[in-house]
Amino acid sequence: MHTIFLQLMNQERIQQLLQFVQQEPGEPFNVYALGMEYLSENPGQAQHYFERLLTEHPQYLPTYYHAAQLYADLGNRPKAAELYDFGLLLARQQGNEKTYDELNRALRAFRDEEDL
Repeated sequence: MHTIFLQLMNQERIQQLLQFVQQEPGEPFNVYALGMEYLSENPGQAQHYFERLLTEHPQYLPTYYHAAQLYADLGNRPKAAELYDFGLLLARQQGNEKTYDELNRALRAFRDEEDL
């Protein structure tokens, strides 16, 4: 019963976010939130929204951490590495040290997995 309730809540959020994306197509946060909603249940759909962000809003920094992790989880390590590297560059350009540090830690962990 609890799982069904959570799935319904997730579907309601997704429907609301889809409306927001239609109403404000130029707002990257709505697309990002939609990708995040799909991340655990439907990674392919999350990938679609992250790709949309990377294409339409390449300066939207929050995308890079989650998109890189998703590509790593999907087995596309070259794409994941590319996204980590670009995210680090973008964080540095934007002067966002917190995100730079988070991406750098994630990239180190990602590279450590390769060494195993």
